[in-house]
Amino acid sequence: MSLGGLATSMSLVAVAAVISLWQRLGLERQVLWSAARALTQLLLVGAALTLIIEPGRSLVWAWLWVLAMIGYAGDVARRRAPEVPRIMPLTVAAFAAASLIALGILFGLDVFPLQARTLVPIAGMIVGNSMTATVLAARRLVEELRDKRDEVEARLALGHPSRTAAVPYVRTALRSALSPQIETTKATGLVFLPGAMTGLILAGVPPMQAVLVQAVVMFLILGSVATTTVVVTLGLVHRVFTTDHRLVSLPRPGK
Repeated sequence: MSLGGLATSMSLVAVAAVISLWQRLGLERQVLWSAARALTQLLLVGAALTLIIEPGRSLVWAWLWVLAMIGYAGDVARRRAPEVPRIMPLTVAAFAAASLIALGILFGLDVFPLQARTLVPIAGMIVGNSMTATVLAARRLVEELRDKRDEVEARLALGHPSRTAAVPYVRTALRSALSPQIETTKATGLVFLPGAMTGLILAGVPPMQAVLVQAVVMFLILGSVATTTVVVTLGLVHRVFTTDHRLVSLPRPGK
């Protein structure tokens, strides 16, 4: 990809801005700013990755990058869901657990060679694709317990321990968080061509090889989303109930 090609592709951003002006959406500044910010961030990341994955560089730097991604993702989750009590340590634990399982399988069983050029992108896919689902699961669980407090307390009054009393609401939160990823997985290849596969084909990789890599990525994401959401929801149950099985106060966002 040449700089000229990159500059030409930016005309598509102008199309989005013109549509905003035409329909008086007031989003043209956001469109231009988001595109400029994304390009800047990608260039900075690209420069950093070039240093990390160059031949002879210690793999320690790639692992440090992974740890930094997990920590930053936890902070993003905290800012996205301020109504969820102490969500940051939960999400950090969830991303770490998913990374440990997925990376252990992919590298431990030689699906991919353990190198900086494979470790960093795969860890990034684990964390990045799990982020939305994890935050959604946490927010949905808090919302369910808050809005159905009378039901929860009735279960507790009947002698159910907090974990048992929370089971229906945990299941609802997990279904809400997992369903979009399951539907995306179903549609892969028929409704749309995923990014990894498209990128490989554009780079000249044979289509069948690109398909195999995309299948691994697809399974990786599905398993990671399931792992992170269940870790967060089960961990959150411990946070919102006291040791004597009482539901703590769960204020609405902004209150």
